[in-house]
Amino acid sequence: MIATTKQLHIEKTNSADFPTVSFEPFELPPSNQRVLGPPHPSHTVIPLALRLTNEEPRPSLDSVVQTVKEVQEKDGIFTKRLSRHGTLLFRGLPIKNAEDFSKFAHAFGYKPHEIIGIVVDRPLLAPNVAPANEAPKEVLIYNHNESPQVPHAPEYIFFYGHRAPKEGGESPISSSLELFNRAQQEIPNFIAEVAEKGILSRVTYKLEKQYEGGSTLRQAFGKEIVDGDDEDTKRQKIEAQIARYGRGKYTTWEWTEDGIVLTHRLPVIRAQPGTNLPTLFTGLAAYWKRTQFDAEARKNVTQQLYGDGTVIPEKYLAYLAKITDEIRVLHRWQEGDVLVYDNTIAQHGRQPWKGEQSDRVVLASLFDGENVPGPYGFGDWARVVQALD
Repeated sequence: MIATTKQLHIEKTNSADFPTVSFEPFELPPSNQRVLGPPHPSHTVIPLALRLTNEEPRPSLDSVVQTVKEVQEKDGIFTKRLSRHGTLLFRGLPIKNAEDFSKFAHAFGYKPHEIIGIVVDRPLLAPNVAPANEAPKEVLIYNHNESPQVPHAPEYIFFYGHRAPKEGGESPISSSLELFNRAQQEIPNFIAEVAEKGILSRVTYKLEKQYEGGSTLRQAFGKEIVDGDDEDTKRQKIEAQIARYGRGKYTTWEWTEDGIVLTHRLPVIRAQPGTNLPTLFTGLAAYWKRTQFDAEARKNVTQQLYGDGTVIPEKYLAYLAKITDEIRVLHRWQEGDVLVYDNTIAQHGRQPWKGEQSDRVVLASLFDGENVPGPYGFGDWARVVQALD
């Protein structure tokens, strides 16, 4: 069902400084791994699970890092596998902490992602490493692409499982390519509407954090603000950061008494670099799913809007969740696991867990690729760009 080690060519030539390191694919239980449907090639699984073939002696982290660097520089094999499978699982790596994880993630050669307009608080623990979403353990975080509500999203996401709960806390994995393919066939009216109009994303930033684990306005856009700046200067610096999105008239804002509200017109359908296959890059199902389990969220639900300001019928949001439930798997963490997502074509999330909040510790590292997803439509609003320097 999955490729052989020989087919993958994930191996480094032995040297005095770095012993031979090689990876082999292995199968996971059906609840953790499945064969993807169209438009993926036949017999493509998600995630592609890889483990070290070296039993004894166990390779050092430096040897593993050197191997990843060499095979990536040679032909970008991990990047190619990500573009096919959407998600890779690495198991049995000699990673023990945030610093180790940072070294491994950086070995892939991607550019660290600068988050502009961050909506959650992510304190830095090591170079380009921070905690993943730290919402209370009871909160369901349903499948979504990273940063679908803002114009500047990462292309690659690395997660490291430092501590795994005994029950729950799995990370969902699903294909955005498969989600689009199913939606185009089963809810074509929605695809036609969202292709023509996109969506409106309204994001509120306040001076103080709005919820536990949330960010403040200064964390989101105030990187150039210094103590002593007057209010006009602070606003100018915040607006200069917003301008880096490169969205022109498709990102507007309104100042309020306690912060700012940004409105983005964004494409939900984007094109995968290299294949130009359409992918649903979205959190629409996640927004809807939350209202089904959170009475307060349902009570105060903000309607999801097409790009022209009209309301997206709830039946479409529910149907996206139905498809997602059918095509996703739940990754059961083992301590030391690393999951790598191609954010353009794969969605992630977080299941609730029993026990203590501290029973689950997952760290994240975000990176940009060489190319951003291409436009699916023809309007200027349908194109996204890397943040301007």
